[in-house]
Amino acid sequence: MSAAAGSTMLGLGHYVPERRVANAEIEQRLGLEPGWILRRTGIEERRYAAPDEALTDLALPAAEMALANAGIERSDVALTLLATSTPDHLLPPSAPLLAHRLGLSRSGGIDLAGACAGFLYALTLADAFVRVDAAPVLVVAANILSRRINPAERGSSILFADAAGAVVLGPAREPGSGVLGAHLAADGSAYGLIQIPAGGSRRPYAPGMPLEELQMAIPYGRAVFSKAIDMMVSASRAALEKSGLTLADIDRFIPHQANGRITAAVAQQLGIAPEKTVSTIAAYGNSSAATIPLSLSLSAAEATPARGTRILMCAAGAGLTGGAVVFAI
Repeated sequence: MSAAAGSTMLGLGHYVPERRVANAEIEQRLGLEPGWILRRTGIEERRYAAPDEALTDLALPAAEMALANAGIERSDVALTLLATSTPDHLLPPSAPLLAHRLGLSRSGGIDLAGACAGFLYALTLADAFVRVDAAPVLVVAANILSRRINPAERGSSILFADAAGAVVLGPAREPGSGVLGAHLAADGSAYGLIQIPAGGSRRPYAPGMPLEELQMAIPYGRAVFSKAIDMMVSASRAALEKSGLTLADIDRFIPHQANGRITAAVAQQLGIAPEKTVSTIAAYGNSSAATIPLSLSLSAAEATPARGTRILMCAAGAGLTGGAVVFAI
């Protein structure tokens, strides 16, 4: 089969749980003064999944929305990519279950554990698959991080949230759309800056293990802050260079919604006008890989992007993993 001219976003979708968790609830628990979280993070509230909701329960309605907006036959979807750090189970992967629940009878399915950059990794892989196979790909990013945070640890409990975002990529009829430039990055020297200490093969779960060993820890917040900014800025510049475009050519800037201060610093260093930046951090918090597709879908619902709209997306997170993508719709 001949390669497709490029990919295009056929449909977008998102889902957030019903439960709203305001800053006051967390500030009271941690003994913080009122307004502290908003000043430090730009977050006003976040969403938490219900006790009976698992990861695929969040991913499903987001994917359903994207597929409905795409207007394609479900049997046409050739691949399902699920970017998540909180699957239904450690084994098996959750993507095959998601594809089954969606009725994607001819789709492959695999999870990608790319932390906050997972959606960008999945998007670049999906774009390449569409170009080679000329068939639609479903990309979903979803997380339930409210069950991974340590409620007593300030660094993680003030930031993280639960949400899902989805996009259906399909073959473009004309060249010039899809991924125009991408730069994926990793810095393993900063591997331990964000981590869940135990539960993997390095430190397997054992009876009597303290619960906090199985919860997220961010002991070096300042280092994460500076390294995340550096990675997002450098990756964005590299992706722009590969695309042959400049910031003046970019219509929308959608960074990973880590916290408001990181978004502002990245935008300032890149020189991006505030009116081009899409921000959802205030209402939805940091849902890791889900933040970019969530923001894509929410912004499209407010104002449908015109064909040819050029979007710069960037992220950095645990690992450290990160990257940037220039995408033309």
